[in-house]
Amino acid sequence: MYRPIDNMKQIIYPVILLTCLFLMFDSTAQRILTDSTSSINNASPALKATEDSIRKTHSPRKAAIRSAIIPGWGQIYNKKYWKLPIVYGGLGAVGAVFVYNLKNYRNTRFAYQAKYKAALPVSQGRDSTDYWNIKPELLPLSTESLRFYRNEFRRDIDYSVLFFLIIWGLNIVDATVDAHLKGFDVSPDLGLRIKPGHSSMANTTGISFVLNIK
Repeated sequence: MYRPIDNMKQIIYPVILLTCLFLMFDSTAQRILTDSTSSINNASPALKATEDSIRKTHSPRKAAIRSAIIPGWGQIYNKKYWKLPIVYGGLGAVGAVFVYNLKNYRNTRFAYQAKYKAALPVSQGRDSTDYWNIKPELLPLSTESLRFYRNEFRRDIDYSVLFFLIIWGLNIVDATVDAHLKGFDVSPDLGLRIKPGHSSMANTTGISFVLNIK
């Protein structure tokens, strides 16, 4: 049975979703770190002065505009080069899904129209000229099946565009948040450790994320 869309969804869509989740989590985590360290910076004139100096030379507006023009440019501006494969990997996956669905949408639409015309009565203008130009793998399918797949591919094209815009937008948000937090990476007294944890209330064990602010 002709079902290429399921295979494509199983491979590409998880990559797209993981990219979106990673960028959203990264931005949220940095926002939490900002909130947790704001009191320290307010209490320390030296850290506050250093933060202000960095912010004067590093503009979140520039980072946002650059990422809006070219994805990843804001990350380069922030010197977060390790995020480039994530941004371009997500956009590349969405682009591959878009091209795949667009190609198959055109093929199934053509096959549906050709079979529909060939099945018309002679009095209604039967035309079988395009019938033999249908892709071989689509010939066994009925017009109803072709219409179904055509609609599926058309829907997935819309999803591909939507995901592309979402990842592009997250790329802008991530660059902007990174630029805002440039002034917070100045304290040697900040530390994040991962260690085993135990909850006496729930009587469970797990992993604890400990943020030390000395």
